[in-house]
Amino acid sequence: MFPRTYQNIFVLGLFIWGLGHVLSLESKELHTTDLERIQRSGEINIITRNTPTTYYIGAEGPTGFEYELATAFARHLGVYPNVIVSNEFSNILPSIGRRSANVAAAGITVTESRKKLINFSDSYQNITQLVVYKAGNKKPRSIEDLRDATIHVISGSSHEEQINLLHKQHDFLTWQSHDKIDISTLLQKVEDGEFEYAISDSNDYEFNRRFHPKLRKGFKISQQQSLAWAFPKTRDNSILLAANEFLAQSKENGFIERLHEKHYSHIPGLNYAGAHTFRKHINSRLEDLIPIFKQAADEQNIDWRFLAAVSYQESLWDPKAVSPTGVRGLMMLTKRTARQLGIENRTDPVDSTKGGASYLVKLKKKIPKRITEPDRTWMALAAYNVGFGHLEDARVLTQTRGGNPDRWSDVRESLPLLTQKEWYKKTKYGYARGHEPVLYVRNIRNYYDLLVWKYNDNLSLQDSITRIMPKVM
Repeated sequence: MFPRTYQNIFVLGLFIWGLGHVLSLESKELHTTDLERIQRSGEINIITRNTPTTYYIGAEGPTGFEYELATAFARHLGVYPNVIVSNEFSNILPSIGRRSANVAAAGITVTESRKKLINFSDSYQNITQLVVYKAGNKKPRSIEDLRDATIHVISGSSHEEQINLLHKQHDFLTWQSHDKIDISTLLQKVEDGEFEYAISDSNDYEFNRRFHPKLRKGFKISQQQSLAWAFPKTRDNSILLAANEFLAQSKENGFIERLHEKHYSHIPGLNYAGAHTFRKHINSRLEDLIPIFKQAADEQNIDWRFLAAVSYQESLWDPKAVSPTGVRGLMMLTKRTARQLGIENRTDPVDSTKGGASYLVKLKKKIPKRITEPDRTWMALAAYNVGFGHLEDARVLTQTRGGNPDRWSDVRESLPLLTQKEWYKKTKYGYARGHEPVLYVRNIRNYYDLLVWKYNDNLSLQDSITRIMPKVM
């Protein structure tokens, strides 16, 4: 046994060692960056909002430009993206201020007043603010045209900030802020005539006017502005620096360009007459055909709304449609294609739809496996319209011109060249009306978006989603 004096010294030594160990751990924690804490926890909290340009439930689950860019950032960090969806824009920046989320990816405009409260990443997209109105009403061309009118804006938005700034020079301006609706609902109210004027970002306007074809843009009330991600205003900028590095890489490797291609390249696509007629035909023609589209789509494991979009582009959902070249039915099959598919009656809605669905799937399987989605689908559609041989010719021309033959955005630039002798004489299959498949694919993408919006089998854009945790890792 140690004498009591030595026991006391031993105990004191253990205490000092333990205290030192605790202090050492606390010191290490104090010197741990926010980025290291996120990577240690295994997840990052991303707040966004439920709009077509940011986040929504699409045909295959969560999607949207901001959503896909932000979840790619999470993968870049090697963590799980915990996506928090706010129903009110006015809650997003305060959530960042309170550090309830690590990053806001919600189509946020960079402004001088916001810079005082939060930190912004580098910009990844530019927009302008527009005054929008309903077709048939007098077009506003200047601030003076807004006299005696009420302008409607989203509460907490840059639009509210801009109208406040303009009011200092034009004290006649009157506006109303709304904190319980999103931009899609705001624009719907303009189309319905409930609101005379509203302010919208240019990208929101372009995206939404397919759903609200009576919308029109008046004039710009801002200069070009930048969209960026928002971060808490702290001394620790480790997450911000990582985001800027990711955004720079995404610009360099073409990822942001591909997201723009996926979400915006087919916009604008439908004029007012086309969109109006499409919506009318949904009510007068589509409802009776939905069971037929669903049956054929289930057999081929594809989305019935996609099949319906193709059919509308082909025949306007008219089972007895006949083209000047002799193709017939809902899916406008040629005699040769119908014979190959075993279809006897091209004007029979069931046979035509089954044949068209089967043919689309066969074309898609012929596309080289290395080509990823959604490019595979767009190329299969182009082949459905212009023929697989002409598609291959366009891909060869694309490579000859220094483009990527495996990317639809490059191939669609080459397809119109098949109308020009200096180009088509170099190809195997010769002349083709190469402009048509470009418009064909663009229109189908627009019809498909509209059908997903109207017939959302997962969740409606207007559903009050409060929290979604998509598994993407």
